[in-house]
Amino acid sequence: MKQFAANVIDSLKAKRLTTGDCRVVETLTESIEVRNGIVDSITRSTDLGFGVRVLKGNGWGFSSARDLTSEARDLVIKEAIEIAENSARVPGERDVRLAELKPAQGAYRTQFKQDPFAVPLSEKLDLLVKAESILRQSPDVKIGYGSLYFTRLRKVFASTDGALLEQDILYSGAGLTCLAIRDGEMQRRSYPAAFGGNWAQAGYEFVTGMALAEHADPTRDEAVRLLSAPLCPEGKMDIIIGTNQLALQVHESVGHPSELDRVLGSEESYAGKSFVTLEKFRNFRYGSKHVNIHADAAVPLGLGTFGWDDEGVPAQRTALVREGMFTNYLTSRETAPVVGLVSNGTMRASGWNRIPLIRMTNINLEPGTWDLDALIADTKQGLFIDTNKSWSIDDRRLNFQFGTEIGWKIENGKLAGMVRNPLYTGITPEFWNSCDAVCSAKHWRLWGLPNCGKGEPGQSAFVGHGCAPARFRRVAVCAAK
Repeated sequence: MKQFAANVIDSLKAKRLTTGDCRVVETLTESIEVRNGIVDSITRSTDLGFGVRVLKGNGWGFSSARDLTSEARDLVIKEAIEIAENSARVPGERDVRLAELKPAQGAYRTQFKQDPFAVPLSEKLDLLVKAESILRQSPDVKIGYGSLYFTRLRKVFASTDGALLEQDILYSGAGLTCLAIRDGEMQRRSYPAAFGGNWAQAGYEFVTGMALAEHADPTRDEAVRLLSAPLCPEGKMDIIIGTNQLALQVHESVGHPSELDRVLGSEESYAGKSFVTLEKFRNFRYGSKHVNIHADAAVPLGLGTFGWDDEGVPAQRTALVREGMFTNYLTSRETAPVVGLVSNGTMRASGWNRIPLIRMTNINLEPGTWDLDALIADTKQGLFIDTNKSWSIDDRRLNFQFGTEIGWKIENGKLAGMVRNPLYTGITPEFWNSCDAVCSAKHWRLWGLPNCGKGEPGQSAFVGHGCAPARFRRVAVCAAK
């Protein structure tokens, strides 16, 4: 892979280009799914290919191929340059100017204790089947589901600027879900999170550390109890949001709108633009003084952690919101100069046959000072809610609606009983300005999201979000119908 990338760069240097780069990517994936006591699927696949991106004048070109041969290399280079030349004929709003970058050489590897691909299949199946079977130890539970997922990503990046980088990244994830149904009512509970559970940049030790079987009992019991729980009350009230739901809130209402390509309009045809327009740069109150949010590509275990992005920019930590004030965008080498900056390293592609886009890294709400029990005790009346069930947000990431799997009433500073179908709505800056407390580092947790969608053709990215529970005042709440 390394030699092939170097050969591509040698060929590109002979062309009259502003810059050019090559990514060679090999991906190994494995997934195991169990549903209602039956092994639903076991898949293992490998994928290998390369992509070449070039800039000629004001035109970008990209092409890719699966075969690492000299014939494929020459064809891909030819196609990428032709696309760049044709692209340059279409006038843009501004000339392409790339932020300066010192070429890097080196290697990055995930630190892990146990390689999941070396663990016997029988051991992984035993773990999953046992946990899933516990979910169904109630006549009200009609569907139990468990999953394990593993991905190993090896890639080499080389550029005409002199970069030569190797990365070997390992991701592991697992989760449980059960559906309880009675008298036309259906409720879902998931562990440790909905939509496939939690992921981390780690080995098999991350999965065993979840203790799936030990958490199957309370997961099932909560699903059954939700069937007879009262509906979530309606009105404006104080809410404390748990870490899993708050992670998605950060993702949708801070991560996506801070992507500078959305602000500049190159994403609007697929996933919308952003309300954080250029005049708000370092001049906009995004939230209260308690809201501090960073993009951090160096957090241990983070799904959005790496050594360098797919432009060869090193991983870094960038403040997006500091004491409530909007301070930065997620940028690329091309977009950063528009706001007078250098790239903060967020360009990534989902595979060898996709062009890099601005993607979230680990977008984290920094911890505050509150203990969770003390925060609940300080809340006279309201709700504690967690675990996402549904979400909707407009194409500028401004107006949103989120539903959660579970909620608890707070009465006189105590959790007073479970409620079903909680749903809350808001307008992004109003919502974040209503935050008056964030729990301490003791309660901070990092969540992995392996399927952040963006781009045409679509790409799914690995991103992370860390947060601790936080309180928001006078939020509109109702029961989802």
